[in-house]
Amino acid sequence: MAYLAPSEFVTKMVDAGESKIFMSTRDTVIRAYMAGAILALAAVFAVTITQQTGIPILGAALFPVGFCMLYLLGFDLLTGVFVLAPLALLDRRPGVTVGGVLRNWGFVFLGNFMGALTVAFMMAFVFTFGFTAPADKVGEFIAHVGERRTVGYAAHGVGGWFTIFMRGMLCNWMVSTGVVGAMISTTVSGKVIAMWMPIMVFFYMTFEHSVVNMFLFPFGLMMGGNFSIGDYFFWNEIPTVLGNLVGGLAFTGLTLYTTHVRTAPKRAVPGEARRLAA
Repeated sequence: MAYLAPSEFVTKMVDAGESKIFMSTRDTVIRAYMAGAILALAAVFAVTITQQTGIPILGAALFPVGFCMLYLLGFDLLTGVFVLAPLALLDRRPGVTVGGVLRNWGFVFLGNFMGALTVAFMMAFVFTFGFTAPADKVGEFIAHVGERRTVGYAAHGVGGWFTIFMRGMLCNWMVSTGVVGAMISTTVSGKVIAMWMPIMVFFYMTFEHSVVNMFLFPFGLMMGGNFSIGDYFFWNEIPTVLGNLVGGLAFTGLTLYTTHVRTAPKRAVPGEARRLAA
């Protein structure tokens, strides 16, 4: 069967969360490293298309190729485990603890960051011929993204910080919907289609994705962007991570789990209730 009913794929979400919590440290870091690297390369790919064609929707439409590749290969993004791991805790799976969930998040963050940073260095090297020449227009554009999305938000103070937080929430609402979408189908084509749509929405709307930003901002600093490491973490990565956690869990994980696993009792038919009472 190519399609799974909601009650079936939400159970798969809980199973996946449990599996990730008990995964070995080595495998967790390796899979997260590769996910961060692939997503970073997909971001360069999409930005390059946008810059060369001047058509942003084209870059957004093709960016999901990276997400599809890493998901089909079984690699893990922080945005995905933010949604899946807590469900195993809520479902009271044996041996699942808060510490286990936090451990998984920590190692996935580390692996994603190392993978994205590796690609940031490699692409900076490529764009500058080994740091011996100025970057081309793609490199310059990415460098300026870092400035706009750190000090640009800082200019608005608390409002700017919470704007990033909200953009992070909206991002992982869509990205986690892509993760769940892949579980709806049992065919590769079905998984790809279900992932593609929400990922394209998030990228075109330039919502804040913590793992994509692990590439964009270090790359921008390597390209001489006018912002600091502190600006990056305080005015982008921290509110983005928190927004990704809240948005993905609230809008996707908890809603699906609550209504399809912890389903409320059905309302009694009025006539049937009177008959039983008599």
